[in-house]
Amino acid sequence: MNPIYTILFDLDGTLVNTAPDLMAAHNHVMKKFGHNQKQLSEIKTLAGRGAWIMMQRSFKNEITDEKTKKKMVDEFISYYAKNINNESKPIKGIFEFLEWAKSKNISMGVCTNKREVLAIDLLKKIKMYNYFEYVAGADTFEFNKPDPRHLTNVVEIVGGDLKKTIMVGDSEVDSNSAYNANLPFVLVEDGYTEKTPKEIKHDELICDFIHFNKIVEKYL
Repeated sequence: MNPIYTILFDLDGTLVNTAPDLMAAHNHVMKKFGHNQKQLSEIKTLAGRGAWIMMQRSFKNEITDEKTKKKMVDEFISYYAKNINNESKPIKGIFEFLEWAKSKNISMGVCTNKREVLAIDLLKKIKMYNYFEYVAGADTFEFNKPDPRHLTNVVEIVGGDLKKTIMVGDSEVDSNSAYNANLPFVLVEDGYTEKTPKEIKHDELICDFIHFNKIVEKYL
């Protein structure tokens, strides 16, 4: 049976508050290599574009040797993979919303710039994976957000209709990918970005998923 609608979600900062575990992995690496650690608020402004860019933004001009950078990123991924859900928590109301969406025959997919294997592992460990028809990570296709094909490919794979699809995310990367694909965009507040909600284009603004079904119903 074809879905009546499709909802695409970002992962970090949208479905799950992953910042504490990202911070732990980041600080593990910085401590091991003799560099400054970061606070949680700083991590939230660095995350959202994948491990390599996150660490590059943290390094800035402090670390210039490319081999050292690669070793540090590899160490980050290794540590994070082993500690991926120590403190990560689902965003408030998300499970109730996912249950509602399933009951309405709404298909759902994840479009994240986290590596696919890490995204799937995290979703499985927090018992959220089975709600989604497809999970696309940074390395699933030859392109990722904000390239619109990261979103449009997933809609095609789940058998959805781009005219009946919405994107939910927490940053300008998600916003840009949605509008590049000509999709309405729902912004989750307090996301992993340096920008304020006023600086990120959106159609709807939410702080969590409690009563989110009322917003979605406007688009059905």
